[in-house]
Amino acid sequence: MNRTGFATSLGFAFELSPWVVERSYDAAPFASVEAMHAAMMAVLDAAPEADKLALIRAHPELASKAAIAKHLTAESNAEQASAGLDRLTPEEFERFHALNAAYRERFGFPFIIAVRLNDKTSILAAMQARLSNDRAAEIAEAIKQIGLISKLRLQDAVTA
Repeated sequence: MNRTGFATSLGFAFELSPWVVERSYDAAPFASVEAMHAAMMAVLDAAPEADKLALIRAHPELASKAAIAKHLTAESNAEQASAGLDRLTPEEFERFHALNAAYRERFGFPFIIAVRLNDKTSILAAMQARLSNDRAAEIAEAIKQIGLISKLRLQDAVTA
């Protein structure tokens, strides 16, 4: 597979940011999905902060109106549904909305968490707790969470 095909086939793993996959092409061939993902994460780790922030900002807010209306990528829609974020009570929706707004105001980007590894309660608790972090810690945590999300997406693609 050439670079374009590789990026086109797997670019979904990093939300609307196929550049991560494309730049990892030079490390091919990969011995395993884990090795491929590690190469992608090495690209991300080496990227300038502006590129990391662009990737973080490409992610949707959790339980937003767009998410409820299913106007996200197919992967994000499925992931948010897996945590029950498409079935919130009005009170839960308001809590997510308030925390999303506070988080975005404090850090300038959306809250990122691997929702498939969490539920509504743990996500809300993490949102609240992470508001006390500094910006550098939150950028690092967002990249860590994106790593978990992308690994799950790649594993799904290879085993599907």
